[in-house]
Amino acid sequence: MDAVPAVKRYRSIWISDVHLGTRGCQAELLLDFLKHTESDHLFLVGDIVDGWRLKKSWYWPQAHNDVVQKIMRRARKGVEVYYIPGNHDEAARDYVGLQFGGVHVVDEWVHTTADGRRLLITHGDKFDAVVRYAKWLALLGDHAYVTLLHVNTLFNWVRRKLGFSYWSLSAYLKHKAKTAVEFIGKYEEALGEEARRRKVDGVVCGHIHTAEMRDIEGILYCNDGDWVESCTALVEHDSGALEIIHWTEVMAQRLPAPGPSAGKVTAKEREAA
Repeated sequence: MDAVPAVKRYRSIWISDVHLGTRGCQAELLLDFLKHTESDHLFLVGDIVDGWRLKKSWYWPQAHNDVVQKIMRRARKGVEVYYIPGNHDEAARDYVGLQFGGVHVVDEWVHTTADGRRLLITHGDKFDAVVRYAKWLALLGDHAYVTLLHVNTLFNWVRRKLGFSYWSLSAYLKHKAKTAVEFIGKYEEALGEEARRRKVDGVVCGHIHTAEMRDIEGILYCNDGDWVESCTALVEHDSGALEIIHWTEVMAQRLPAPGPSAGKVTAKEREAA
């Protein structure tokens, strides 16, 4: 019998852009991540629930409910859970300063790492000119993005049938688009400038679905990615060191390598059944 993967403990975990309520949400992968990780602090850095999509059509399978329950259970067990709303769940900003079941709703937060660095935590939509000044354009882009995610879902359904792990076609295309790369660069610079203005050592954000950790002229920029395309999280070790976890890669290490026999039942397995 294969050994059950051990639970990995971190000092802090950051996740964002889960987009519960959409078909593109990788809730099962997030549940697997939450099952195999623990932390003292859990930061939900916006767009956890996609209010934009739910207003148009209701989609809420059991796995999405399980994610909410698992997070609430952590708060009840003493984990410090902070929810920083984003643009897709902006309605939650009406409840800033309150807590629900131990989950603190805050507009932003400054976290001090174990090694003494101060990090500003914000979703990041306030530094996106399209969201701030042309919301209609953001909504139009959202429609195109949803279509791409439907293609991505079909693409990965075929990969699973062939015995391969999850791989994001949408993320690949976005990284190949010159305009997207330029936008990401400007976004990162804007967050770096804000951190410098606020006299903190770095910033943690989400919003653009692109996991990254790099130095911007002395400011540490961290984007925890998303659970639609890249399935990533930012974690803090007990030493204060930060790391981006690509969960699909972690899961792939547990799967047998795909080959001609992938998906076939062996004679031994038939006998066991």
